[in-house]
Amino acid sequence: MVQRHQAVSPGSGPYPAVTGTYTVDPVHSTIGFSVRHAMISNVRGRFDRFEGLLKLDGSNPSRSAAYVSVQTDSLDTGVPERDAHLGGPAFFDSATFPLMSFRSTGIAPLGDEFRIMGSLRIKDIELPLDIDVVFGGAGDAAHGQHRVGFEGTATLRRSDWGLAWNTPLETGGVLVSDKVTLNLDVSAVRVDPDATA
Repeated sequence: MVQRHQAVSPGSGPYPAVTGTYTVDPVHSTIGFSVRHAMISNVRGRFDRFEGLLKLDGSNPSRSAAYVSVQTDSLDTGVPERDAHLGGPAFFDSATFPLMSFRSTGIAPLGDEFRIMGSLRIKDIELPLDIDVVFGGAGDAAHGQHRVGFEGTATLRRSDWGLAWNTPLETGGVLVSDKVTLNLDVSAVRVDPDATA
């Protein structure tokens, strides 16, 4: 039997109603990024195919956990030639390394926000990465689905993961910044509807 809960809004924590196991809904979620291009503007893109699992403890968020895997050949910046370059050996090398993944190792509450500490694996390199997350809310959606939402941001140096390709500019600087900003907008559906707080 599906448990019915009142909607939970940001800032109303603790969050016992969100306790449970959730799968990320890729149709209503976005894993995006932006990077400085030619020292003057930002190029934005996203990954279209991914899956994730969240194990949430609303009473003690530090005991929660998250795992996400992304198909690297699903990258989309709106320019097919650029996407092919990014998926090639100079960057993600999707033919050899079809997945990149993030696994949490700890979660720290920061007021109304959370910091997810974890490991990001790209190609054959796995390094620590922190993601700052804001709880967007939770509630029952259509067909009795209980959903939670989060927004997250992180910054990284792509060269740390071996994505070091670049071209110097005649005017100074490089074509593509080493700094990359990740932007996450996640909606997840609870898969254990009988869970209770």
